[in-house]
Amino acid sequence: MAYTLKSVTLRANNSKEGMAKINEIWADIMTGKMPLEFINNGQPVNGFFPVSEYSNYENDEKGLYDMAIMSVTYDFFAEMEKKVKEGAYVKIDERGADICESTNKAWQKVWEMTVKNELKRSFTKDYESSIPAEYSEDGKTHCILYIAVGK
Repeated sequence: MAYTLKSVTLRANNSKEGMAKINEIWADIMTGKMPLEFINNGQPVNGFFPVSEYSNYENDEKGLYDMAIMSVTYDFFAEMEKKVKEGAYVKIDERGADICESTNKAWQKVWEMTVKNELKRSFTKDYESSIPAEYSEDGKTHCILYIAVGK
């Protein structure tokens, strides 16, 4: 039976084991073992983008959380930009040599800003979108985070 998923969720944390689970699920998606709507036979489907949603935090970034990998359309990003302008989210955009480097830089920035009290996270729903260089406007790899902030 053929099927396509709109999202897949797992419970993890930022430990070495948690990161291994996250990497494994991404590998299953990218190889087609777990077919998400945004990719078909290893190729992106036009108009759909993968986004990770972090929610249901046990407490903060040190505890368990749900990570859902979901397929969104461009409208999602327009809505998030609106929420950034309204002050509900902070946008972090980091570039790197590859997806891993840009993602690590983005999350390190969030954690550093949190420690310095420059960012007051609400730990409700955060979003991550990684953009390979070949799909970005400037030809560089990006990791864009939308971090929910508290009032």
